[in-house]
Amino acid sequence: MRITSQFDSGNIDVVSLEDKQNIQLKIKADNQSEFFQWFHFKLETTKDTLHTLHISDLEKSAYPEGWVDYQAVASYDRQTWFRVPTQYKDGVLTIDFEPECDHVYFAYFAPYSYERHLDLISWAQCHEQCEIETLGETLDGRDMTLLRIGEPDESKQKVWMIARQHPGETMAEWFVEGVLHKLLDDEDAHAAALLEKAVFYIVPNMNPDGSVRGHLRTNAVGVNLNREWQTPTMEKSPEVFVVREKMFEVGVDMFLDVHGDEAIPYNFFAGSEGIPRYDDRLKSLEDNFKAAMAAVTPEFQDEYGYPKDEPGQANLTVGSSWVGQEFDCLSYTIEMPFKDNNNLPDFDYGWSDRRSYSFGQDTLAAVLNVVDQLRK
Repeated sequence: MRITSQFDSGNIDVVSLEDKQNIQLKIKADNQSEFFQWFHFKLETTKDTLHTLHISDLEKSAYPEGWVDYQAVASYDRQTWFRVPTQYKDGVLTIDFEPECDHVYFAYFAPYSYERHLDLISWAQCHEQCEIETLGETLDGRDMTLLRIGEPDESKQKVWMIARQHPGETMAEWFVEGVLHKLLDDEDAHAAALLEKAVFYIVPNMNPDGSVRGHLRTNAVGVNLNREWQTPTMEKSPEVFVVREKMFEVGVDMFLDVHGDEAIPYNFFAGSEGIPRYDDRLKSLEDNFKAAMAAVTPEFQDEYGYPKDEPGQANLTVGSSWVGQEFDCLSYTIEMPFKDNNNLPDFDYGWSDRRSYSFGQDTLAAVLNVVDQLRK
């Protein structure tokens, strides 16, 4: 047997590999950070034999409650990721699996590779409605890429969308892939109607360093980008710094920050109720957008989610709160599950890359319902 994670977004430490029925593993923490939860590795072995893998010390992970009722994903071809029998008890995640091929990959969620990211933005730039811009570089020297979809005009709304501030939340870039494929479809009616009214500014991956390094939550130097929006620096959080500068340059009328939640098995939004300038106008926009989402897709719900901030108590270092306050605009954090959507469970795949992709496309249909209301 052999286990390796020496590839894009790989993460695992092998403790013991002597017994197929008792493989012992641990997850590496993000660099210069105590956060850990994301894993991604390949097992080379003999097929058609039961293997039992134990990932330990998870009571110390970033979100221990995220392991309850969680099922890991596996793939033979790195294209189709399916759920495998998984149990969690006393800080140990146990995966029982009988592989049908000699090589099998396991991950916390369907990975979204850096190569796929590069392919996505390269494909998008070839469309006449898309312009690509490199805003700057990450600490590891990777591009911070912005895609502008639509022809700028002062009469149009400026809709911003960012994904993967937390790199292990790969469902966020699957979501953005769905958004881009719909927006750049010349025969899509929602896209045509939206691009008459709005210009989209999209950052498909806010944290490419953490993504490649196999991090859950931080960038190359252990910084949580979603706590940097008030005072980012080029030394520690250039990813946020350069995106903020572009926002100041072009303006923001709507902001969607796409994430995944480890523990809550539903899709939901987190709003800006706690920002100082929250008022009836912003509440109406939030309510209308949620109602539109509920009408568009049964994947969305508004019963389960985060507790709402008390008035004036929002954490303005968080992206959606800072943007909502700074630009007085509709600003939401979108959360998708790592587990499954309990309202529409799927035993074989759970919440998946494909469902994230479709949820992104559905969200555009809801944006169309509120786009005319965004400005005062």
